[in-house]
Formats: sequence, C-alpha cells, structure tokens
Amino acid sequence: MDAEVDVAVVGGGVVGCAIASTLTRARRSVVLLEAGPRLGEGVTSRNSGVIHSGLYYPPASLKARTCVRGNALLYQWAAARGVPHGKPGKLVVGRDAEDVSALEALAANARAATAPGVELVTAAFVQQREPTVAAAAALWCPQTGIVDAIELTRSLAADAKEGGALILTHARVLGVSRDGGGYQLETARGPVRAERVVNAAGLHADEVAALAGVTRYRIHPWRGDYFRLAARTRYRHLIYPVRRRGSAGLGVHLTLDLAGGCRLGPDVEYATRKDDHAPREDKLPAFLAAARTLLGDVRAEQLTYDGCGIRPKLRAPGDSEEKDFVVSEDLPGLINLVGIESPGLTAALALAEHVVALAG
Repeated sequence: MDAEVDVAVVGGGVVGCAIASTLTRARRSVVLLEAGPRLGEGVTSRNSGVIHSGLYYPPASLKARTCVRGNALLYQWAAARGVPHGKPGKLVVGRDAEDVSALEALAANARAATAPGVELVTAAFVQQREPTVAAAAALWCPQTGIVDAIELTRSLAADAKEGGALILTHARVLGVSRDGGGYQLETARGPVRAERVVNAAGLHADEVAALAGVTRYRIHPWRGDYFRLAARTRYRHLIYPVRRRGSAGLGVHLTLDLAGGCRLGPDVEYATRKDDHAPREDKLPAFLAAARTLLGDVRAEQLTYDGCGIRPKLRAPGDSEEKDFVVSEDLPGLINLVGIESPGLTAALALAEHVVALAG
C-alpha cells in the first residue's frame, strides 16, 4: 500500500471512526489506520456503553461541552442508522445527609454545564421507580442511556467508507515524520502521505504523538473490572452512588445492557501495563460490599466476573484532580487527542466536530 490523502486518522475506536466519518462528510480524503485486526477492539470494546448526560465535569471543560453536545448527536445518529440503543435514565442515589449535600452540588454543576433534564428528586421518586433501592434523595438523569458501542463504531466506519475513506486494519503506525507541507507515516501496511494527521490512538495516543516528536504527554492506564449481576428483581434504570471527593472513578455502579441484563462496575485501580486484562475474580468481596451498599440485599452467588477495561487517563497516581480531554494541534497539521476516557464514547461525534473545525 502507498496512499496519499488529505488526512490520516490513527486509531479505529469509536472516536477515530467518528472523526473519519465527519471528515469525509466535509469532503476530505481520509485513511483510517487501526493497529489491531478489527475496529473498536481496544478501549471501545471494553466500554460500559453508557450515553452520559454530562453532570460530573467542570462546565467550561471540553469534557462537559463535548459530552452534552455528543449526547444529542449520538441519539440522533443511533436512531437514523439503526444502532441498538436505549434511554432508561440514571439515578445517582444518596443515602445520608452528606450524600444529599453532594447531590445538591452535583445538580448545580449539571445545570451550569447544561446537562439535559437533570433534577434533584426525593426518596419517594426513587422508591416508585426502584423499590428495592434505599435512598434519602437522588439525581434523576433522564437523558442517560445505553448503546451498543461496537455497532456504533461499525456504523461510523461504514459511513466513512461510503464517503470514500480507506479503512485499514493491521496498520500499526511505526513512524511519523514531516514531509514538506505534510507528513509521511510508516505503517505495517506500507507508507502513507497525508497533509494532516489526527492521532486518536486511545491508550497509545502518547506513543503515537512521540513518534512525531511530541513527547509531553503520558497516558496513565487505570483498570476497571466488572461483575455480572443475576438480579432477582428487574432494574429499570442505571443506578450510581454519589462520587467520592478525589476518587479516580464514579464508584461501582449498576448498568444495564440492551438485553436487559445487569453489570456492576467498573471499579478503579492503577494498572502497571496498558494490556493488563487478566481476570480478577478475587475482587468479588469488594464488589459484593459495593453492591449491597448500592442495591441492598445481594448475595455472592449472584455475581460472576465479567471482564475489565483500561482507561487512558492523563491523571497520575496520587493526583487528586481529574484532567480534561486534550485536543491539540501540537505541530502544524498534527492534531493529538489524548486522555480520551469517559465520557469519550458519548462525546465521540462532538469531538469529531471539534477536530474538523481545528483541521480547517
């Protein structure tokens, strides 16, 4: 292969495919380069599939802005393209006075971030919708939903291909160098020359940036495990605890899949490797305790280990602050997307809009 295009997109997860789709709609010639054998098999495939509302992020942040915009765009896309999805809504439940105070602050942040439809509700509201869940109060997030992340990725890639994009798997980028007014990329499938490069390589975005000489980024891998819950009663909504100050995650929560099943997780712990996906059944006691705190009467035999994912965070161990998404033109024509963790799935189409605007 020897290709020459307007834009080379590195990374075939949901964000990279959204960018490729949006670029082809802007009439750019595009090649998408995915290192693995199939699209969406990295961070995307291990995503919980939640369509977030945008209540957790500082209102002026890129996370907040692209989450809120992406929420609307994702529902529109999924409906138009037949991507399996649902909108069950989410309850963030508080159990005591301290939790209620935290919920009030979170509700204020959600309003400032223009998160759609979020409201503080009473214990009676929760009891009516989830009778087995004890709560003093909760945040109700009606625009929170679920989506099949792999089917979403495939639909975006199909749209890009329809628009003329060349989609290549087994195409790991091995080198990136300036070449006149553009870039020469050495890949496992051969050379590519592109006027611009968009780095959407997820867990490996820092490594791809470094190939081009941009060495200021470091991805810190944070692992999250899941357990499947065989629920004796049917849950109707996603159920989250109140996020603890300084936590690197949202706390173990209940999510639903499109078949009506339930999963608990993810939790959060620092990983020593970006590919550490070894099973961790030993986490059962911690998950059981979290499930009982969140949901009430849960028994150990109801929980079955259900895999893990790795978040590509910019937040280092010991750092008390979450980091915003980075979308930066670090060299002329080189746009790096770094630290695209949650809510990256929700924000994918809005991030694509942002990248196309940067690309000019």
